[in-house]
Amino acid sequence: MGHNAMVFELGTFFPYRVRKFATTVSEALQQIYSVEYGLTTSEWRTMAILGTKNILSASEIVERSSMDKVNVSRAVQSLRSRGYLKRDIDGDDRRKSVLRLTDEGIRVFDDLIPKVRAVEERLLKDLSESDLLIMMDLMERISQRAEELVKQRETSG
Repeated sequence: MGHNAMVFELGTFFPYRVRKFATTVSEALQQIYSVEYGLTTSEWRTMAILGTKNILSASEIVERSSMDKVNVSRAVQSLRSRGYLKRDIDGDDRRKSVLRLTDEGIRVFDDLIPKVRAVEERLLKDLSESDLLIMMDLMERISQRAEELVKQRETSG
């Protein structure tokens, strides 16, 4: 019975550990945008993608985030109703609507940035510059491998 395929520990399984890692890191940030500002994760991500300068369509926000259309659509509706986001007609393509933060949205975003940066700093404080570079490189390489696997499945499926 000593066959490797039979021994499976979820706690040491890499995809599970990545998921747990991502969730824990997200929760550390969530304290700020959720508790202090009442924003959902999708709303915060939408604001962060738009930043103070970007003017994007909802589909461009989907492309730049790890969120699906439904989450982005809900976030956009909620942010608009709170006066943080406005929709305009694209100057180049009259059929397309684009989104941007309002002055109030920019004020909230600008208020949030130093606070989320402080959390980032605390999360990374025990890492040296080279630790950080290695981690970023490893994350990038694994992401590329994962994207390749997804593309292979899509083309062979």
